[in-house]
Amino acid sequence: MSAEIDLNRYDGGRRRWVAEAVAKIKAETNRSADTHLVALPLPPAWGIDLYLKDESTHPTGSLKHRLARSLFLYGLCNGWIQQGRPVIEASSGSTAVSEAYFARMIGVPFIAVIAAGTSRNKIELIEREGGQCHLVDRPDLVYQVAQDLARETGGHYMDQFTYAERATDWRGNNNIAESIFQQLALEPHPDPEWIVATAGTGGTSATIARYLAYTGRSTGVCVADPENSAFFPGWRDGDDSVTTDIGSRIEGIGRQRVEPSFMRTAIDRMMSVPDAAAVAVVRHLETVTGRKVGASTGTGLWAAYRIIEQMLAEGRHGSVVALLCDPGDRYLDKYYSDEWLAEAGLDIEPYLASLHRFWRTGELSL
Repeated sequence: MSAEIDLNRYDGGRRRWVAEAVAKIKAETNRSADTHLVALPLPPAWGIDLYLKDESTHPTGSLKHRLARSLFLYGLCNGWIQQGRPVIEASSGSTAVSEAYFARMIGVPFIAVIAAGTSRNKIELIEREGGQCHLVDRPDLVYQVAQDLARETGGHYMDQFTYAERATDWRGNNNIAESIFQQLALEPHPDPEWIVATAGTGGTSATIARYLAYTGRSTGVCVADPENSAFFPGWRDGDDSVTTDIGSRIEGIGRQRVEPSFMRTAIDRMMSVPDAAAVAVVRHLETVTGRKVGASTGTGLWAAYRIIEQMLAEGRHGSVVALLCDPGDRYLDKYYSDEWLAEAGLDIEPYLASLHRFWRTGELSL
C-alpha cells in the first residue's frame, strides 16, 4: 500500500498580487519609448560612423533601467519578491535609482546598500524614487551587508551581480542589442564592426554578445574597463578568482572581483582605460555635442576612439557603437569638478590634447 502525500501551498492572494505587479511593469514598458541611437559627427572622409546608444532617456535616466526591469520581473516570477517585504540591493547608484523606481511602482520597500563615496546626487535620486540608502565604508562589503539586511528583514536580496546575465532575455524581446540593430537598419553600415560596452555587473555585455551569436552576426564585442577593476585581468588571464585592493573611481563600472554575471568567454576584446582618459572624454564630448555624460560613457568612448584609430590605420570603413550610460549631471561634484580631479590625482590635460588631435587627424597617440 502506498502512502500519498499532498503539500498544497497555493495562495490565491499571492498569485493575484504577483500578477498585478507584473502587469504594472509590463505597462511601464509599453508606454516607455525606446532609447535613441545618436550619430556623432566624425569627419565624412573617414568612412566610419560612430553611434551612441543613449540610455539616459529611460524614465530613471540610465542603462540600469533595463536591468532593474528585468530583475524585478525575474524576482516576481520566481516568487522571490513578496508583498510588503523589502527589496535590497548592493549598488553603486544607478541600479539602485532604477530599482527604487520599480519597487515604488509595485508597492514594496527598497533599501540600497552603497559605498559611502557614492555621488551625493545619486543618493538623492535614490531617495527621490522612494528608496532608503544604507552606506558602508568599504565597497567590497556591500554584498555581505545586503545579504545580512535581507535575512534580518525577511526581504529579498536582488543581487544584480549574480542575476544580471540571466534575468534579461538575450534572444530578443527588445533587449538593448536587438534595439541597436533595428535602429541601424537604414544606416550606411547596419552591421557594426564593434559594439563597445563597459562592465558593472557584466550583464549588458553578456546580453549583447549572446544576441550576436544567436543571430549569427560577425560584430565584435569590446568591453572597456577602468583602473582598479578585476574584470580586465580576469579576462586577460582567464581567471575568475582575481580581486583588486581598491575600488573603481568610475561609478557604475569596474569591480574588485570578477562578478558572476561577467561572461568573459563571450567577449571578443577588452581594453583597460585610464581613468584620466575617461574623464577627459566626458569633458571633451561636452565641447563637441553640448552634452554632459558620466565617466562610464567616457571609458567606453575612449575604447571606441581607439578602435576607430585602428580602423583608419588599416583603411577599413564601417561603424562602431558605444553606450551613453547615464547623464553627467549626476557627477557634477566628481568628473566635472577640478577640485575632485586634483584630490584624485588625475591629470586629464595630456588626454584632452590627444582627443583634440584625434578629432582632427584620427590619431590618439597616447
